[in-house]
Amino acid sequence: MEQKRTSHDNPVARRDVSDWLEEGREELKTAEQLSNLHRYAHSCFHSQQAAEKAIKALIIQAKRFIHRSQDLVELHNEVKDMLQLEPTLADNLPELSTYYTQARYPNAGLRRPSTEIGKAQAQRSLETARGVVDAVVRIIASKI
Repeated sequence: MEQKRTSHDNPVARRDVSDWLEEGREELKTAEQLSNLHRYAHSCFHSQQAAEKAIKALIIQAKRFIHRSQDLVELHNEVKDMLQLEPTLADNLPELSTYYTQARYPNAGLRRPSTEIGKAQAQRSLETARGVVDAVVRIIASKI
């Protein structure tokens, strides 16, 4: 008789959690640098990536699988019981999530993202990503 496989049958190494979290931190640094260079659309994209990779690190640690979505709201819902974000940060996740595509492609919501995404969006994106990354770092550090 064949046994039913679960996500726990494919254990993910602790190293994977660290790798995803460190890549998220790298994305945050890149977003900050790009914002300082007034490359706001690109900063927003890397802010989205920072939050995504940090949340995925937490999902890997908690659930032992890699979630394939890029939707920050969906990812956050996977670990909402652990990752309780300040209301402002949680409210900003949908906007930050859109930058996965909108900040990179013409006509994916904006005709010219490089000229239409500005400093205010980049600052909001950085604040949200920084809040998510910091919260995940605290949670993961408390589990080690």
